[in-house]
Amino acid sequence: MARKSTQYVCQSCGSAFQKWAGRCDTCGEWNTLTEEVSLDETPKGLKGPKGRKIQFVGLTGSEKQPARRVSGIMEFDRVCGGGLVAGSALLVGGDPGIGKSTLLIQVLAALSEKCRCAYISGEESIHQIRLRAERLGLSKATTRLATTTSVRDVIASMDGTDAPEIVVIDSIQTMFVDNLDSAPGTVAQVRSSSQELIRLAKRQGFALILVGHVTKDGAIAGPRVLEHMVDTVLYFEGDRSHQFRILRAVKNRFGPTDEIGVFEMSQQGLQEVSNPSSLFLGETSLDISGASVFAGIEGSRPVLVEIQALIAPSSQATPRRAVVGWDSARLAMIMAVLETRTGLALGGSEVYLNVAGGLKISEPAADLAVAVSLISSSCDVAVPEKTIIFGEIGLSGEIRSVSQVQARLKEAAKLGFIGAIIPKQNERSGKKQTLDTFGLELTEIGNLKELLALFATALAKNKPQDTSQKNTGQSLETARPVSGPEQQSA
Repeated sequence: MARKSTQYVCQSCGSAFQKWAGRCDTCGEWNTLTEEVSLDETPKGLKGPKGRKIQFVGLTGSEKQPARRVSGIMEFDRVCGGGLVAGSALLVGGDPGIGKSTLLIQVLAALSEKCRCAYISGEESIHQIRLRAERLGLSKATTRLATTTSVRDVIASMDGTDAPEIVVIDSIQTMFVDNLDSAPGTVAQVRSSSQELIRLAKRQGFALILVGHVTKDGAIAGPRVLEHMVDTVLYFEGDRSHQFRILRAVKNRFGPTDEIGVFEMSQQGLQEVSNPSSLFLGETSLDISGASVFAGIEGSRPVLVEIQALIAPSSQATPRRAVVGWDSARLAMIMAVLETRTGLALGGSEVYLNVAGGLKISEPAADLAVAVSLISSSCDVAVPEKTIIFGEIGLSGEIRSVSQVQARLKEAAKLGFIGAIIPKQNERSGKKQTLDTFGLELTEIGNLKELLALFATALAKNKPQDTSQKNTGQSLETARPVSGPEQQSA
């Protein structure tokens, strides 16, 4: 006979304890231990009938792989690796109100023209879902709707010849299994519900899409093992003050990871953006200091974004550093390298760095673009117009090469850029790598001193001859203490 077992589970990390405590010893969070009671079927180990022998097969087989389910929404299909795979489990997480349900309703409406789709909601009523579909102009789609929170009811509804081929569960935190004496949304319920649904999807062969809530830190709520159980994990990102949304793949067993899909929120729902560079750039004609264009790579696609920097005098003992869209620790490293290797004084000034459009960048290739923005703002010299910049900066001040140079240059040429500041191409195997410039004027630099000399040359060309205009901009010589041959060359 089954007996009940009681334990206290941390709702933050999923660790289990025999006694209650105010603080979790594993993750250090306070007031996260809740009591959970479950039916222990085998309290003294595995007893009963012996298990059956499993059959081993080879890596190759005669079975034909089923075709992917392509929705026709190119940005969604790109992130999934070319479409949904039969029998796969996909987890979509994002902030409340970011547009997860809207996106999945649009995906199911597009897929319903080719296969049977079902949308199961545990948060909204049928009337509310129909109102959203009507607002999006999708009321005529053949998607089947249902509302339930019982996993047992979902499993019973998947039997039969007319079982759906695509199933969306919105959301997994509302589902529960009745053999656990705990509330929906707890660690045990989320883990057990996901396990039962994923097992059903593998057995029946339908694609399962789970919607997951996120915590205040941005991670998907529930046990961390949930992300290991599914085949694909997608995060729906975006700032409510901006109209665009980014669907990012952080795990994908059937496609590339770190792929992104860009959407624009409108009254008709989420519209896919085929050229995200034009959305993030806005005005490409930059004639102000402190602004540069970075050519980055998100997944497999090149994206051009504008990086803005502002250096202002500070009267505080500890000047402020504000970073939006980039790593603050990496900004501190770039500033330290600039001060140590070039003598550019930034320690006593307030520094503000912003990635325009709200996009978050984690690529080290943005180091050079950030350094150019800082130098441009400090010297009050504008970056050459229609010029892209990319490169990684080392602690010794050298500019290191990055990957996918050709893709970055090609994207810039397509958008009408005429120049590029890039790292010097290192000789590999005794032969220097040749680049297709795509009509761009390339400026290759090897260290930060060459970058400062480039700004000094631009400043000398644009310096007014009239002495009455000397105070219109700060010169490079007054912006940094330089001595020796560098001052003469400047």
